[in-house]
Amino acid sequence: MKYYPATLIVLALLLNTHVKVTAKEPASKRKLHPDAVKNTHPPGEVDKPELVPFIVSDPEKMQGIVVDETEAKLIGTWQYSTHTPPYVGLGYLHDQKKGKGEKAVIFTPELPKAGRYEVRLSHCYNIRRSTNTPITIHHADGEKTIRINQQDIPEHQRLFRTLGVFHFNKGKSGWVKVSNKGTDGNYVIADAVQFLYRGN
Repeated sequence: MKYYPATLIVLALLLNTHVKVTAKEPASKRKLHPDAVKNTHPPGEVDKPELVPFIVSDPEKMQGIVVDETEAKLIGTWQYSTHTPPYVGLGYLHDQKKGKGEKAVIFTPELPKAGRYEVRLSHCYNIRRSTNTPITIHHADGEKTIRINQQDIPEHQRLFRTLGVFHFNKGKSGWVKVSNKGTDGNYVIADAVQFLYRGN
């Protein structure tokens, strides 16, 4: 296992155009989800340093409405990690490969208006990830559950993948749930969900 100095990672983040850094809310002032188990990896320890520049350090600077794991509802025990970039914010959550069928993370946005929204899910990827993770989108016309392979590289900057376009009402009636129900023995990842308005 190799260690990469935190200073080199910060420099890589600042030099890459994919990463957006905020001065008003530095990462040191943001708080991890209080219900999640803490990260066991030291700062700067990553398995794929070439993917560090794809980390999005400030979700508030992204387009649309982004719900990070710090704002999500956790069902069951989830653990933080920063070992496999990229991710959004302070890190990502995984299910510890335990309690299959007992865990979920629910991301609920506050949407400014009704309409069609493209829903994107972020997750890091490698061969240790679940190949059949169920994602449920609760929208104005009902619910849709799809299964995704989290070993696949997400198409948007190696971080976000499109789940589809759905109609949502204004406010907080819609949500997206990442579950570990029926998954294989690998890690299920929950990081962030992005909602991009696509018209009425």
